[in-house]
Amino acid sequence: MPETLTITDNRTGATYEIPIERGAVRATAFEQMHLTPDDHGLLLYDPAFMNTASCTSRITYIDGDRGILLYRGYPIEELAEHSTYLETAYLLVHGELPTSAQEREWVHDITIHTLVHENVKKFIDGFHHDAHPMGMLVSTVGALSTFYPEATSIYDEEQRRISIYRLIAKMPTLAALAYRHSLGLPYNYPDNDLSFAANFLGMMFKMVEPRYIAVPEIERALDVLFILHADHEQNCSTSAMRTVGSSHPDPYSATAAAVAALYGPLHGGANEAVIRMIERIGSVDRIPDFVAGVKAGKERLMGFGHRVYKNYDPRAKVIKRMADQVLSVTGSSPLLDVASELEKIALEDEYFVSRKLYPNVDFYSGFIYRALGIPVEMFPVLFAVARTAGWLAQWEESLLDQEQKITRPRQIYAGSPRRSYVPVDQRP
Repeated sequence: MPETLTITDNRTGATYEIPIERGAVRATAFEQMHLTPDDHGLLLYDPAFMNTASCTSRITYIDGDRGILLYRGYPIEELAEHSTYLETAYLLVHGELPTSAQEREWVHDITIHTLVHENVKKFIDGFHHDAHPMGMLVSTVGALSTFYPEATSIYDEEQRRISIYRLIAKMPTLAALAYRHSLGLPYNYPDNDLSFAANFLGMMFKMVEPRYIAVPEIERALDVLFILHADHEQNCSTSAMRTVGSSHPDPYSATAAAVAALYGPLHGGANEAVIRMIERIGSVDRIPDFVAGVKAGKERLMGFGHRVYKNYDPRAKVIKRMADQVLSVTGSSPLLDVASELEKIALEDEYFVSRKLYPNVDFYSGFIYRALGIPVEMFPVLFAVARTAGWLAQWEESLLDQEQKITRPRQIYAGSPRRSYVPVDQRP
């Protein structure tokens, strides 16, 4: 059987045969379906891209019905168990896991770029003490483009490489600067003898001790969280990275746009919403009333369900284990008891099961951050640190894709027809 789709336009009686490629048809094929010779042809109307593929990608694959997430073909569970964040970042950017020599070189190239220009600190000092850390991060990432004007040479492979090194390396530094500024604390310089996760923890939490020593369980848990958040197909912030990147600015400006997209509570702020929901419930005995409120449409169950996953989010399973590991060191949390009981009830209740409302990655990640003493305002900032590698992999893939052009969606015009200008003194 040919891989085609046959369409009959009932307005004209014309029949069209459209090729099917990888389970998709090209939207431009519908332009030939004219009602009159001078109209544009049919458009495909798809608000929020519910069923439209904007690109071909080889980076991340999600099967939401079966709860599968692959980075370059590798299951997320295997990477979370065996890999490190920087090794996973190499995989996303280069397409293959590194050899020992390649990994040493990659880690070295990232690590030597962790410092930021001293003027960046002065820039952050200009923010009010209660400025949101994500607002500071958006601004400082965008400002990096002014320090590296050569980054506009996006088709120079060497310039792309060094921009990728700098962004992955400096994002934790910028995040830690924003955190310390919000608390009025002096800034900590990176310690390049530490791992990626431990260095970030040190820049966040080091006080007067000569050397920051991370708790191994916490260091590993944070590294795993970074792996789980490193990429996730064409989500809102990744789409923003590709869309802004399609106009060919430097990668710092495109990354700032991605951070801005992540700022929203429907994206990077979702785990903060989970924590606030659990705090509002307060205790296990109040869960039945909350569940009844959800069913009545009076409450919203945060951290359950996903636009893509119609099964248990594979990242949520890993994060739940990490939460138990972290809390074994930091001590139990009454809020986690509430969350565990809420999850148990939701997974057994037909109302939620029939709607395929399973826990997603945001349900437990906030508890790990909370256990580490990280305020909820910093949750999306940590998300941005992790997602930087995925954004850059997607940006470079889109840049080198010969089919891509500057993004310019079509619209269906529903406004006024053409009309003539009326001088202000003649308007009714």
